[in-house]
Amino acid sequence: MLGVVLVSGSAVGAYAAWDLANTIKPGVKLGNEEQLANVPDIGAIDGGVNVLLIGNDSREGQGEGFGDPDEETAVLNDVTMLFHIAQDHSHASVISFPRDMVVDVPECVDPEDPGGDPLWELYDVKINSVLSWGGMPCVARTVEELTGTSIQFAGSVQFLGVAALSEAIGGVEVCVAEPIEDEHTDLYLPAGMNELKGLPALQFLRTRHGVGDGSDLGRISNQQVFLSALARKVQNDGTLSDPSKLYGIAKAALQNMELSEGLLDPTTMISIALALKDVDLSKIQFIQYPTVGNGSGGQAPTESAEVVNLALQQDKPVVFDAEAQQDVSFGSTVTPAPPAEGEAPVEEAPVEEEAPAEAGAADPAVPTPTEEALPSDVYGQTAAEERCSAGRTLEDQ
Repeated sequence: MLGVVLVSGSAVGAYAAWDLANTIKPGVKLGNEEQLANVPDIGAIDGGVNVLLIGNDSREGQGEGFGDPDEETAVLNDVTMLFHIAQDHSHASVISFPRDMVVDVPECVDPEDPGGDPLWELYDVKINSVLSWGGMPCVARTVEELTGTSIQFAGSVQFLGVAALSEAIGGVEVCVAEPIEDEHTDLYLPAGMNELKGLPALQFLRTRHGVGDGSDLGRISNQQVFLSALARKVQNDGTLSDPSKLYGIAKAALQNMELSEGLLDPTTMISIALALKDVDLSKIQFIQYPTVGNGSGGQAPTESAEVVNLALQQDKPVVFDAEAQQDVSFGSTVTPAPPAEGEAPVEEAPVEEEAPAEAGAADPAVPTPTEEALPSDVYGQTAAEERCSAGRTLEDQ
């Protein structure tokens, strides 16, 4: 709490510390808490970070508009993302795992009986079923086994929590190339730039039928459009340098998310956020974990998944195959949205070439990581790319 007061100064002050302290709810024991002994009270977190982010589709406590919780009783991690910040804070990546990807699940602690016999291993099950099997720690262990990395933090959020978080951020402006019409999520957006927060932001992140090819892969691509726009917003509008804004986001997370124990300290959240303050947007990468249909309604990781795993394990930034990102059936598009009526078309700004570095300018103590070229079946984008959601109308569906 002292850390919040110190970083906030007169903008938030003692009230913020008291308010956040009263917001905190019990956390989930992830199992890697011993790695967090040296988390600083304030300033950017030391070293690298791996955070598991889960979108929990449980209808419990969500009110009307999301189906009947008595009928739709599944508790699925329909969104599973691994957020990685490099050891030297030079780059970051968000890996999205398709919900229908088949995985092996290691032995997990039984959330119903933590001191009893563990849950047995599972093989070739869809990753979105792991949350209901063993809870958030089991999802974390499964992703650790899959990628060969260690996860220190995790958080799970339901529908209304996503809406609340988008409100705390202040909304995100996204590009829509063609109109989005989705009667399943009640989302109807015109082509052009759309500012989204609250319920519309949630609907945009949930829509599947209204974008790409109507698949979950299309939804992942759509989420990357939103998240890249979010990254640009929080860097460009000074969110990561504004203690009062960071406080508001931390409070919204504490109120609306189920968090691992290591994230219950708001100063830890702020320390993680500050690690991204100076990362170049071209070095923040959103990666769709590469899969292929397995013939049984699921997705299986391809050989290229190991390249993604090694980049994570070796802490390397990645480079997408630019040609492979064009005209993917489920992907976003570089086609700019048409201007609103009466507006002149927006001309694309010329790309400025980077000036060559001066000899001797590099710090020999901090070697630049070698970039990992991703195979052509690995899709995604950087936060610097302003891609557009590939909308679909009801007629197209």
